[in-house]
Amino acid sequence: MKPISTPLTDDVIAGLKAGDNVLITGTIFTGRDAAHKKLFDLIQNGEKLPFALQGQIIFYVGPTPARPGKPIGSAGPTTSYRMDAYAPKLYELGLKASIGKGSRNAEVKESLKKFKAVYLAVTGGATLATHTRHGSTWAEAGAARSTPASTSTLRIRPVPRDRRMCTLSQYTR
Repeated sequence: MKPISTPLTDDVIAGLKAGDNVLITGTIFTGRDAAHKKLFDLIQNGEKLPFALQGQIIFYVGPTPARPGKPIGSAGPTTSYRMDAYAPKLYELGLKASIGKGSRNAEVKESLKKFKAVYLAVTGGATLATHTRHGSTWAEAGAARSTPASTSTLRIRPVPRDRRMCTLSQYTR
């Protein structure tokens, strides 16, 4: 297992290779297709993003409500191709990694190489390990809980070594 911490740098990315298992410590952002569309629209309109992309990781995860007393609900990956229309621009602006499941299109694969970023594949049903919800980046007007257009900020610590986290995808090199 290779430990990595956010924010990620070009040097950290250069030290990874396809097939590496990584343990992530730090802050990551969550969002799925509707949240990515909102980010993309803000970029296209020259508006400020709700968080800086430089060196960050976005976990493609669908929101679920937290059980009473828990900081977050289930946090399994969603299918990554839904974000393919938006991902290249985010990598161009400094996003260093995305976490999801499934394959990526050719444009995303090229963007990963060009902008020195990585795609981390995680098995569906895998957990974030020990995590705490740090806050909601977007609060949907009138929404009682997260929606597909929401993003959240998570602080995570690595799990014990016997539990697999993320594996670097073959698409990065």
